[in-house]
Amino acid sequence: MLPQGVSIAHPDKLYIGGEWVAPQSGETIEIVSPNSEQVVARTAAAGPADMDSAVAAARQAFDHGPWPRMAPAERIATFRKLVDHLRPRAEELAKAWTAQVGGLASFAGPMHLGSIATLDQIAGFAENFEFVEQRPSTGAEVGLIAHEPVGVVAAIAPWNGPFGIMANKLAYALLCGCSVIMKPSPETPLEAYILAEAADVAGLPPGIVNLVPADREASDHLVCNPGVDKVSFTGSTVAGKRIASVCGERIARCTLELGGKSAAIIRDDFPTEAAAGLLANTITIMSGQVCAMLSRAIVPRHRHDEMAKAIAREMGKIRIGHSDDPETQLGPLAMKRQLERVESYIADGKRTADLVYGGNRPAHLNSGYFIEPTLFANVDNSSRIAQEEIFGPVLSLIPCEDEEDAIRIANDSNFGLNGSVLTQDVNAAYRIARQIRSGAVGQNGMRMDFGLPFGGFKQSGIGREGGPEGLLGYVESKTILMDGMPSEL
Repeated sequence: MLPQGVSIAHPDKLYIGGEWVAPQSGETIEIVSPNSEQVVARTAAAGPADMDSAVAAARQAFDHGPWPRMAPAERIATFRKLVDHLRPRAEELAKAWTAQVGGLASFAGPMHLGSIATLDQIAGFAENFEFVEQRPSTGAEVGLIAHEPVGVVAAIAPWNGPFGIMANKLAYALLCGCSVIMKPSPETPLEAYILAEAADVAGLPPGIVNLVPADREASDHLVCNPGVDKVSFTGSTVAGKRIASVCGERIARCTLELGGKSAAIIRDDFPTEAAAGLLANTITIMSGQVCAMLSRAIVPRHRHDEMAKAIAREMGKIRIGHSDDPETQLGPLAMKRQLERVESYIADGKRTADLVYGGNRPAHLNSGYFIEPTLFANVDNSSRIAQEEIFGPVLSLIPCEDEEDAIRIANDSNFGLNGSVLTQDVNAAYRIARQIRSGAVGQNGMRMDFGLPFGGFKQSGIGREGGPEGLLGYVESKTILMDGMPSEL
């Protein structure tokens, strides 16, 4: 059972050791549409024994197979074949995303074409990366630094951007010479199936790419397997803490891209209506289910009330509806438990702040996981709605006394993933950006560029993905001191 327009050869199988195999668990995953609350797809589900099989296959492929020992140019050429297979399937990927998590169909096509283009860009980074470089040395005539693959990688992707995030992890790992075990979210396994099929068509050696969709218990078993050299995880901070503790026990490597509670600082030179339009139409992107979302807006106290009214007016213009309607601006939340989570935060916000707009399920939609865009004003930055990641279209408006106070409030968070400065003064934007403790800051909006490094400060994560720097997370650096230059270099 698959969504209309999505064609996967073996949804009832796992991809392990270069073969499509039935899960030893005998379990399946049911995927429920957030638009209709009906089951739209079923796939295989891996259990602990399947995880062990995948690790064994990846371990064999890395320790004894040709992939890690190929010249980088050979790996790049094979990877480009994988990308070539994905291009004509962009529409399938878009339909899978809309069916599984309710992503807007109007946004799905450009989003997935962009993600495939990013893979070409990553291949370009690998072409220009010095996997072996010469450095001046006081300890030998020739000093070489060899950047060697880290090993077996468990790549764990979330449900909000399942293709782009998993594809990027796969790209960096493969181009560095690693073997990979893809563990997609149980809510969104379909994109990883298409990636596995692309790897198969491209002719990657058996065991270099493996696919094991699974629930949390089996996923934890994968992370705990000592045959995994590195875990690359994107998801919640709670799950990231567990992964970090497991990896710490055996000094395994990990890259963690976790949650956020990012702030937008509004300066007095930025017009109220422009700020309101920007903030209202940002908090609804992907129904607010974006780790880098600007979910706190910090405004000078003397502008607070007019800003609240302006944002409410903009939220009132937003069209809520089913994902496949081209007029829809705000689709459903991805799943029932996410809707319930957002509603619980809204209930808490009503006790601690002023509900200015939204907070309810839309009256015209009797089924599906829909919630109105929601604005709270006079929010205390120490409250739950300001400190915890809601992952929904809920915006907190926080008053500040001056610029120094705004920066203090922005940094008063356990998170540090993203941020923004709304100002017409580029020098002020840069000055404030340098003082915000986050991995990224954009002027005048939630700006993203996956060709540049992305990651967080504090509890928003460890390490960086994206850009040439993304390759560094998948290599170990080895120093080699020689009496002369080897001819094989």
